[in-house]
Amino acid sequence: MKLLRWLWPGMKIKRWFFLILFGSVCLAGGVSVLTEVPLLNAFAHLTLLVHEHTGKFLGNRFWGAIIAGLGFVLLLFGLRQLVRSITEVLSPQDHGRLVEAIYRKRLLPAGPALVAMGGGTGLSTLLRGLKQVTTNLTAVVTVSDDGGSSGRIRREMGILPPGDIRNCLVALADAEPLMTRLFQYRFDKSGNGLEGHTFGNLLIAAMTDVAGDFEAAVKESSKVLAIRGRVLPSTLDDVTLHAVLSDGREVVGETNIAGSGNRIARLFLEPESPPALPDALEAVRTADAVLVGPGSLYTSIIPNLLVGGMVEALKETPALVIYVCNVMTQAGETDGMTAADHLAAIIEHLGCNPFDYCLLNDRQPSRQVLEAYRKEGAVMVRPSPEEIRRMGTRPITADLLSRTNLARHDPNRLAACLLNLMSMRSGGVGHPGSCRSAASPQ
Repeated sequence: MKLLRWLWPGMKIKRWFFLILFGSVCLAGGVSVLTEVPLLNAFAHLTLLVHEHTGKFLGNRFWGAIIAGLGFVLLLFGLRQLVRSITEVLSPQDHGRLVEAIYRKRLLPAGPALVAMGGGTGLSTLLRGLKQVTTNLTAVVTVSDDGGSSGRIRREMGILPPGDIRNCLVALADAEPLMTRLFQYRFDKSGNGLEGHTFGNLLIAAMTDVAGDFEAAVKESSKVLAIRGRVLPSTLDDVTLHAVLSDGREVVGETNIAGSGNRIARLFLEPESPPALPDALEAVRTADAVLVGPGSLYTSIIPNLLVGGMVEALKETPALVIYVCNVMTQAGETDGMTAADHLAAIIEHLGCNPFDYCLLNDRQPSRQVLEAYRKEGAVMVRPSPEEIRRMGTRPITADLLSRTNLARHDPNRLAACLLNLMSMRSGGVGHPGSCRSAASPQ
């Protein structure tokens, strides 16, 4: 009875089954005429009939080719329409994109195990490229944000700030575009109590109450967006970021630190060394590559590395550990710092250097873009590969710049450079020009 359901009216299946069958018969018959081998008795008789009436003008092989060609076209068309009819029902978002759907479902889960650590715009940009090459992808996100919608939710509801996690969920989303737009929708009408909040933040907050805890809320929100990979908070503890400035003052809170205007000498979390999420540590230990950055050095990257157990996991992992340096400095946070200064700040806070490579962008943005950033107090980060090499990390320079009016990494270029590094490590052949070592000639 289940097999007979394929023949029920309205299934939009029968017509393509019959077309495939007819095309197969025509193809077999055409081959029979061409080769004069009676594959089908009906076409053996047709061969004699064609030869008797038209053979002296056109010949059997001409008609055999016509019949075989027609059968081949009908067979391919029927198969295509059958597949489209099925995918239209089972996976509407993949309608007309069967190859992409198969690639995503079959090949991406077999991709390399990657961990990306950070927060803010930098991490979400990186994830958009990485999700094109693997779904074995874990984003470990900082949870020290205390500003904007996330800060209000954190203070009023007593849950971890959802903003950076929301951005990563959207970056990895495989849902309909309307759903991702809804997740990023920000209420901007004053006087309604929701001004400044994003829908995604509120949904995660509500999901925390429904699911019972923040970790479960993130997992359930991941299902709503059908993300490729997973997003994990670095810790489930309610942490506050503290900074000691170069003038000796102590500043409390991520927002205040970002706007302090002084060079940051040291960062620490309160409570100190909160336990990292076990799944995050396991992801680092079992990864093929761990990427740290890009993102705000002191408010997105280093806080992730200060959670308990993360330094040990980075030391123990057999993975490539890669620092992706920012393209531009950040006003009030990394003014005047070179790429080597960025790396040195991380190493100083960790007490060790776990990085195998440092990815550096060597393409300069346009003068118009640089001028726009200069007005905001930001300049291009100087690569300084020689200083990085002296720290024990191999610098890799590449054109990683996005071709937009923003001086940011291009997610696809970053992903290609990473795959090239991993290929070279495993003894494969990298893609020429996708990234190149800045090491001195031997």
